[in-house]
Amino acid sequence: MTIPSCSRLTAMIFFWSAAIPSLTPSSPTIAEDMELKTMRQLPIHEVPDRFHRIPSAETWNPNEVALIICDVWDSHHCVNAVRRVKELAPRIDALAKSLRYQGATIIHAPSDCMPFYESHPARARAKAVPTASNLPSDLNRWCDRIPSEESAAYPIDQSEGGEDDDLVEHAQWAQTLAAEGRNPKLPWRQQIQTIDIQANRDFISDSGNEVWNILEANQIKHVLICGVHTNMCVLGRPFGLRQLANHGKHVALIRDLTDTMYDPLKWPYVNHFSGTDLVIDHVERYVCSTLTSDQLFGSADLRSNPKLATPFRFSNDQRPHLAILMAEDEYQTATTLPTFAATYLQPDLRVSFIFGDSQDKSKVPGIEAIDDADALLVSVRRRPMKKNDLDRVRNFVASGRPIVGIRTASHAFCLRNGKPVDGLEQWPEYDAYTHGGSYTNHYANDLVATIRDRDASKAVFTSKGSLYQVSPLKSGTRVLWNGKVEGQAEEPVAWTFVRADGGSSFYTSLGHPTDFDEPAFCLLLANAIRGACNLEPITAPQLAFQSDRYSKGHGKQR
Repeated sequence: MTIPSCSRLTAMIFFWSAAIPSLTPSSPTIAEDMELKTMRQLPIHEVPDRFHRIPSAETWNPNEVALIICDVWDSHHCVNAVRRVKELAPRIDALAKSLRYQGATIIHAPSDCMPFYESHPARARAKAVPTASNLPSDLNRWCDRIPSEESAAYPIDQSEGGEDDDLVEHAQWAQTLAAEGRNPKLPWRQQIQTIDIQANRDFISDSGNEVWNILEANQIKHVLICGVHTNMCVLGRPFGLRQLANHGKHVALIRDLTDTMYDPLKWPYVNHFSGTDLVIDHVERYVCSTLTSDQLFGSADLRSNPKLATPFRFSNDQRPHLAILMAEDEYQTATTLPTFAATYLQPDLRVSFIFGDSQDKSKVPGIEAIDDADALLVSVRRRPMKKNDLDRVRNFVASGRPIVGIRTASHAFCLRNGKPVDGLEQWPEYDAYTHGGSYTNHYANDLVATIRDRDASKAVFTSKGSLYQVSPLKSGTRVLWNGKVEGQAEEPVAWTFVRADGGSSFYTSLGHPTDFDEPAFCLLLANAIRGACNLEPITAPQLAFQSDRYSKGHGKQR
């Protein structure tokens, strides 16, 4: 009898282990628990269409985690979607490798492609898993909506499929697909080959029943889903977010490893990646938590590849990040500013909305969003804060990043009189240091202010908001607009300022709800924000066009 060499024996063992179906992964890897921060959005008390974005600290055992890779196909009928998948796939592959090493279960779910994998060991392993005793009866179907979404308006128009291709290029791409022998409308055949499939450990399935059985057989407590497209397959597939969440699974979307089928020429007429953000908002509000992939990599992976330590970002996603901090009860900016941002800012910016707590004035849930913002818009009125929260604002200002202040931002973080309660801090110097202003009071509410451009002889408009007394301004300010009420001297109402830390600020004492009905004010504020974010200014016709198409589209969407 001839005894195989060590190398031949190793090869034979590998072949046998890959060929024989196994119901569970290889022995769990001993790995450190994952310390994660997941995100959900919770409605603000008595304001159901406004949400706090709340982080939650969670600890997961990697051996109780499964990753589902949804529909990351080798081709698509939308060429821009193909380009984005090619960019996304290496990061998904790196994550799958890391999670697999840590002991997690990996499920590849390229829908409609099971014939291609019919003889693949990972496909055989999926089919061989026994039926779970708690298998839901309705799992093997597409899911368009779950009860938690019933009252929600969907955030984007995807009625025509969401393709964002140039029409000429799209036609050329269809010809390319046909020349390859593919159906231009359904060209996918397999998962993109960039993502490795471990034959003796992973599973391949597009069946909701099979995926459920795999989760139960492997005692999975936490399900992660990445892939494309969030607004369609990731949400709706039988193994997707809706079905798993609706049937009680602790499921989370990896929000930086996904994309949407969204065309910026459709409502709400925002940047493609802002469209993805809006869908992620919908997921966090009505379906499940989200998190970012950088949290999921093992420490060895992060040491060997520092790029993995930050969330993935598409190369074409060049949007600056604007955080809008709103905590005032006088002028309704928690309503006016989100509408303003949706109309004029989200076509070019990534926008985070941060609202003060309506029940506890000392709390600002989600204020962490300012940490990585490129610019900050402040609309806060007399709100002392907890030290950690106020320090976030102080640190942002000290970093030299741009600040935009509106209306009550001149007295944002200090009381009119007295001291804050124990545990809270105020910042009375904020106005002078950040805006170069010296707010003391305002004229009577019934006095109509005439607003003039500094260099114009005619009035720009009249404002129904009380005129603030802000003079004298500090050196380093440049006044853009002035306001005047009868019988009183002019007061600056909009100016720029170069701070001592070298950062730039813009401030306007305007911001009454009716000011947002004035195109001149909207243009001024939009361009102040765009300037803070290093974007080219827009013109009055561009502003009017954007306002008109957004409002018409919003009416149809509702």
